[in-house]
Amino acid sequence: MSQPPTTVFTTRAEKPGSAEDAAAIRRITLAAFPTPQEAGIVEALRSDPAAWIDGLSLLAETPDGTPVGYALLTRCHVDGHPALTLAPCAVLPAFQRTGAGSAAIRAALAAARGLGENLVLVLGHPEYYPRFGFVPASRFGIRAPIEVPDEAMMALTLDEQADTVPSGVIQYPPAFGI
Repeated sequence: MSQPPTTVFTTRAEKPGSAEDAAAIRRITLAAFPTPQEAGIVEALRSDPAAWIDGLSLLAETPDGTPVGYALLTRCHVDGHPALTLAPCAVLPAFQRTGAGSAAIRAALAAARGLGENLVLVLGHPEYYPRFGFVPASRFGIRAPIEVPDEAMMALTLDEQADTVPSGVIQYPPAFGI
């Protein structure tokens, strides 16, 4: 199957309480991952008021309004200090490598910056996330609660004016199971 050409995607936040958006996000995550685990994580996070932040669940849509990409930022902590975790990020297989995922991630990071957030963490592909400014979290003294390759646990500061970045172990929301 040939891939669609790279296009300009529009992005928007998930509408709070929208069953249509929740279903679209579930379709995207189920198609993008080999198991339903990530779809279940999104649903568990959505029902966790300590983790969910309205406006930080972002969809990337084709010009006709079809949701094809997704990025989610939720509350986590580093040594008790608030931070955000970027997960999951998902794109319908037919739209992978077209810019849909990048559009959703950039929109999520911009929304977080607009809310005054400073620190975003991601456990992911070290070849992909540096394009958004992520660097190894170990540079800040931040580490995952499980054993992961140093280059895969990454951090991004959104506010260059921030005096400090907390260091320590990441405390993820219960939905992640770690």
